[in-house]
Amino acid sequence: MSKKTISRRRFVATGAAAAAGVVAAPYVSTAQSGGTLKLGLWDHWVPGANKGAEDVIRAWADKEKVNVEIDFITSQGNKLLLTIAAEAQARSGHDVISLPTWQPARNANQLEPMDDVMGDLIKQYGPVNATVEYLGKINGKWTSVPSTVGSQMKGPESRIDLMKQHAGIDILAMYPAGAPPKADGWTLDVFLKAAQDCNKAGHAFGIGLGTTSDSVDTAGAFFNAFGAVLVDQKENITVKSEKVRQALDYCVRLAKEYPADSPSWDDASNNRWLVSGRGAMIFNPPSAWAVAVRDAPQIAEQIWHHGMPSGPNGRHAPFLPFFWGIWNFSKNKSAAKSLLRHMSLRESAEKMVEASKGYDIPAFTSFTNFKTWAEIGPPKGTLYHYPNPHNHQILSIAAAPSPHRIAEQIYTQGLMTKMIVRGLRGDKVESVLSWAESELEGFMRT
Repeated sequence: MSKKTISRRRFVATGAAAAAGVVAAPYVSTAQSGGTLKLGLWDHWVPGANKGAEDVIRAWADKEKVNVEIDFITSQGNKLLLTIAAEAQARSGHDVISLPTWQPARNANQLEPMDDVMGDLIKQYGPVNATVEYLGKINGKWTSVPSTVGSQMKGPESRIDLMKQHAGIDILAMYPAGAPPKADGWTLDVFLKAAQDCNKAGHAFGIGLGTTSDSVDTAGAFFNAFGAVLVDQKENITVKSEKVRQALDYCVRLAKEYPADSPSWDDASNNRWLVSGRGAMIFNPPSAWAVAVRDAPQIAEQIWHHGMPSGPNGRHAPFLPFFWGIWNFSKNKSAAKSLLRHMSLRESAEKMVEASKGYDIPAFTSFTNFKTWAEIGPPKGTLYHYPNPHNHQILSIAAAPSPHRIAEQIYTQGLMTKMIVRGLRGDKVESVLSWAESELEGFMRT
């Protein structure tokens, strides 16, 4: 964990409207609101990305004359999750804390309500995507503010050359840089045929079946494309529905084209598969491409990020958001809210996206046209469709819309990938569904 102190100036009385450029009511208004503001932020994977957040925070701190201390906390070894749990239990720690996907719901009772902040931001910038609302708005109330930093898409990134050579698919024609997709024919059936063709040619799609995030997110997107829900919003177990059967059948057929060791893959495996030159496609944010730019530029020049294939329930893209929360035991809530307003401005989000080299995706649908995604390369435009600029696919997450306490267990236990692995090893569909039903009953008892 690294610590940065970016300003050591006393807080003075200024309006939050002036500080944030968004709001009508001042949140930072008295000298007594001052002192030190402590931030526990996610330590970014992308080199240099932390500086983007620091610069945005420094601009606010210098203007408001607040002493801000930042701890960048790695997610390796679950250190960020452990920090969140320890602070929630001790009711002491940072004022602002980065919250991964399921943490706003898990800690809802200990987070400062953010309806005022989110109401003003949505009024100015328009809606956030539905997955962000599902994860951050609990029982009708916003518990946290969606974070630009760390929020990511895990859609396909394909080898232009291998897809054209072995599957006859022109990715650049379907997803041209600077223009809307022409992907009406990009369906699950076409995707399966492409996977079969590329695997036969020795360039399998690098999709994992492990229980870590990349594998779970991909499986969840395929299930969502069929409208396959394991537990409905009223906590009814629906795993034995026809839609789940269809999703499982498709995923098992597709998994036969994955690398043989895909059930043991973690979140680094698909990156290595692509950079090695073996993979025709993986599902990932552009971190794998960034590594290829550094280590295998001849491969990077052939990588293109694009949208998902469509299924009976539409075109679903795996979206994994982060949030910024304020503990309700924070001693400096007004300053913390003012800062989060500032960090959520369009110009602030654009600076952080640029610093992350396009990895980060803001929650607001009106923020998907930053120049970074259009201009970065090689090849130029490879990230143009990464943030879903034409809103042609549904941003979703595995296990939604199940109630959060159950959805989190479905997700973290990798239930969908385990179902696929059981089907892949030859278990009958009804046997797999019965096993999953038993697992879900256990989740609901906890």
